[in-house]
Amino acid sequence: MPTVTENSMAMVFKNQVAKLGDKPCAGYKKDGVYYYLSWNEMDEKVRNLGYYLMSIGVKKGDRVALFSPNRYEWWVADLAILSIGAVNVPIYATNSSEESHYVLDHSESKVCLVGTESHLDRVLAVKKRLKKLKTIIIFDKPKKPRAGVLTLQQAYDAGARYKNKNEFDKRLNAIKRSDMATIIYTSGTTGNPKGVMLSHGNFIANVDQIREDFESYLEQDLHFMSFLPLSHSLERTAGYYLAIGAGARVSFADDFSTLMTDMQLARPTIIISVPRLYEKIHAGILSKAAEVTGVKKALFNFAMSTSAKNMPYVCENRPRTGLFAVRYAIADKLILSKIKAALGLDKLILAISGGGPLSVSDAEFFLGMGLVILEGFGLTETTPVTNVNRPGEIKPGSVGRPMKDTTIKISDEGEILIKGPQVMLGYYRNKKATEEAFTKDGFFRTGDIGIFDDRGRMSITGRIKDIIVTAGGKNISPQNIENTLKGSKFIEQVAVIGDKRKYLSALVIPAFEEVKKWATKQGLRFNSNDEMIANDAVHALIAKEIEMYMKDFARVEQIRKFRLLNAEWTQATDELTPTLKVKRRVIEKKYAPEIESMYPADSGD
Repeated sequence: MPTVTENSMAMVFKNQVAKLGDKPCAGYKKDGVYYYLSWNEMDEKVRNLGYYLMSIGVKKGDRVALFSPNRYEWWVADLAILSIGAVNVPIYATNSSEESHYVLDHSESKVCLVGTESHLDRVLAVKKRLKKLKTIIIFDKPKKPRAGVLTLQQAYDAGARYKNKNEFDKRLNAIKRSDMATIIYTSGTTGNPKGVMLSHGNFIANVDQIREDFESYLEQDLHFMSFLPLSHSLERTAGYYLAIGAGARVSFADDFSTLMTDMQLARPTIIISVPRLYEKIHAGILSKAAEVTGVKKALFNFAMSTSAKNMPYVCENRPRTGLFAVRYAIADKLILSKIKAALGLDKLILAISGGGPLSVSDAEFFLGMGLVILEGFGLTETTPVTNVNRPGEIKPGSVGRPMKDTTIKISDEGEILIKGPQVMLGYYRNKKATEEAFTKDGFFRTGDIGIFDDRGRMSITGRIKDIIVTAGGKNISPQNIENTLKGSKFIEQVAVIGDKRKYLSALVIPAFEEVKKWATKQGLRFNSNDEMIANDAVHALIAKEIEMYMKDFARVEQIRKFRLLNAEWTQATDELTPTLKVKRRVIEKKYAPEIESMYPADSGD
């Protein structure tokens, strides 16, 4: 596959419009059916919005904020912003008024495009404190007109009347790869977020790097499903810009809660996700399987044992032969194909997992079924992809080899250091943080700890800031323990505690539905989650699960005590970032009494 020669993804889009014209580009759901805008229709909207932004004085380098859930209008806004040389400042759709205020204020955005009336309200609540913000454009038509707020349709209409339309292509053609394309504010687990400056060249390079390794896949008729936040670099690069570069069709899910229904409707060939989706699907399948009996149970067990034996064939991308080929074909026809069809994954050719560690058990489950799930690694600061498992050399628990033109080394402290064309320009208006982020010889400090195997595939063993140093001086990575414990169908979420403590403990969110099913069989009844977690039998069940899943860990890594909590951690309750990472400091503060109860003053080792 030839390298990307354009200087911006906006130019890639323009060239694809010329090639693909009336073919479907971006899909939205209405009344349970997906409808698709063509490349030409998208281009018309991009240009009209770009004309409007130029008409109100948006210059090259000006910041324009984008505060919306995933939808085709997000693409339109982004491409319009980039095409005229402005800088897109995405805001997570889940951000509060104050969080959005910080991004708008720090970036000095002149314009803000919002998706819904809820997002509009959040911006209007803080607008008086935003001296630079002059224009607000809303995608949805509000219930009643708001002073000083334009609808997107009004912006299109005004843009269509703009006289100096040739200025659009002049600006687009003048973009250099070194020009800044976006400022992505990291979700962060502590303190104010930092604004990661990514250039047009960063995005072009990363898309090119991905295309290099997945040429045979990207030459097919592809259909992506978009549901990860476009404000995050993983979806932005791998689910959006890569789709444009491949000339693919993309369907937008309504939101994460409707994703399974949306996938059944759209039946995508490629999905990009964080591990949470794969965990949920895996747990759901096992939960339903636990309810069947007799012949159905025997067939499911046969299919699962066949899947386990299928692993090497999928990981090494080699054909099944002999009696095993017949056995797999039977298992697939009777069980596996039906599971994939029910999930809307029957046309899937690739699934990517990033944004956090995917458990080996989850990876092996899907790989065994014949679904090629590839775990990768990267950060917002690296646009984001630096590593990925390639088809034919998949190793569950590994994030694969580095991308082309990417140099990775491990520091004496075990930290992963990266240099490559996808590494950021720096942090916006934060020279000190930028200097601290790089070594003297120009490598980006990831903050992650990793190791390489003999084939050059990297595995992430933890994050430096998350490392627990026990009172006895032992260094322990909580992620490995947590991912292992989440292999239990009775454990939904877990946070390991133990920094400067004599032993490890854990806060555990039970998988409430699974525990209820188990309890029913035991003749137990609960009127609330509080009653459930207070029950001695439930406590004993979780203790047994922890003991079983921790059996291969060293003595110092064992969980000595745990506390059950009565509600799942979410973004809304502030324990998770928008990319579903655990905010450890928030949890440690919020659940301080529960944590301290596991460390009585007279406790010994």
